[in-house]
Amino acid sequence: MAVSSPDLKAFLLATPFFGGLSNASLDLLISMLVVLEFDSRATIVAEGEPGRSMFVVHSGTLEVSERLETGGAIRMSSLQPGDFFGEMTLLEMQNRSATVVAETPTVLYELTAQQLYAFYKADAHAYVIVMQNINRELCRRLRRADDRIKALEMRKTDARSSGF
Repeated sequence: MAVSSPDLKAFLLATPFFGGLSNASLDLLISMLVVLEFDSRATIVAEGEPGRSMFVVHSGTLEVSERLETGGAIRMSSLQPGDFFGEMTLLEMQNRSATVVAETPTVLYELTAQQLYAFYKADAHAYVIVMQNINRELCRRLRRADDRIKALEMRKTDARSSGF
């Protein structure tokens, strides 16, 4: 289903993905989005499957998890309205790196690699802004991961020094 809503522009401009776009560029990108609805516990994407699209969370809460070698899974993060995911497959053309499951009823906006390429062909300047937005968000995620690794290492060091 195509996307249209009076509040959609304001919502999208407030997300990290769409920030800095002109009205005309935003209108073009909005015309390419497809709205998808999912029930609670629905798997949106599965780790290891091919991926050729990304998603922006309009409503709902989602869990991002990755498989462990032991067969279980570990929760990596939670996604809320305004967050986006799946962009890694558009940048590196690899399979999905994680599984994303809806924790609550969820509405997403999907943008495919083909649509993103069409956006590039139509508005290269706006495409560069979108790529910068994606890269900025990936850097934020990397910094958070670095902080988590550091915290884990500090706990291990504290445990060793206290004799546990």
